[in-house]
Amino acid sequence: MGLKVYIDGEYVDKADAKISVFDHGLLYGDGVFEGIRAYNGRVFRLDGHIARLYDSAKAIMLKVPVGHDRMKKIVTETLAHNGLQDAYIRLLVTRGAGTLGLDIDACPSPSIICITDSIALYPAEYYLKGLEVITVSTRRIGLGTLFPQVKSLNYLNSILGKIEAMNAGVPEAIMLNPSGAVAECTGDNIFIVKGGRLITPDVNSGILEGITRAAVIELASKEGITVEERTVSRYEVFTADECFLTGTAAEVIPVVKVDCRVIGDGAPGPMTKLLLGKFHELVRTEGS
Repeated sequence: MGLKVYIDGEYVDKADAKISVFDHGLLYGDGVFEGIRAYNGRVFRLDGHIARLYDSAKAIMLKVPVGHDRMKKIVTETLAHNGLQDAYIRLLVTRGAGTLGLDIDACPSPSIICITDSIALYPAEYYLKGLEVITVSTRRIGLGTLFPQVKSLNYLNSILGKIEAMNAGVPEAIMLNPSGAVAECTGDNIFIVKGGRLITPDVNSGILEGITRAAVIELASKEGITVEERTVSRYEVFTADECFLTGTAAEVIPVVKVDCRVIGDGAPGPMTKLLLGKFHELVRTEGS
């Protein structure tokens, strides 16, 4: 049986899953989304993802046509409909079909789309040996321009950063904010370890507050690890004892080289391994 996609109350075959060419999600990237994980048929931190989706929608004046409880059911029902246990879930709310202009009042009916599919992680060797990343020239958009907390359909900024990384032969890239401080990667949050402390850029650095990021901070705090959310410089990354990334798809993945500088001893460090293990324990026991 092929994958079924939820679109505005109906399940359609993947090949027939279509939206209007006048949808402002297509024309302008006008909409919001969440990337969500399911482990053994249980959705990880669904409440957190749904809350962030509605916050993002509110910030851009996008009225979601259903309530929180119904949205959660859409996610779980779509997962069950496709018979998937370990999956990646993409939940979207677009502005809906309108005119070729920017007027949001011309889009009376926002659309809800839910896609579930098999999860594609980084290669297993990256989790064992770590990965190399670079800092790219593409900067994160400034706080005074867009809200970094909004997970919008316009991902061109991240795509340009990813292109730079792929052209350099590495799978991920660190992006700086307009002030030159470390913000995040193209699709993941970043952490460093120094002197037994866990450090990560704060919200004012222009980051998306990742669900996995929050889970890792909680896990670290439970282990008695001091966590600092603050401005982080490239120098601090270069001279860190450890470095790792977090994200819905990536989970917790070690970084062993940044801009040709070896991080620590060039292998995944003990705190990274500890938190990766604790995260795997968490996702096996928590979920909807």
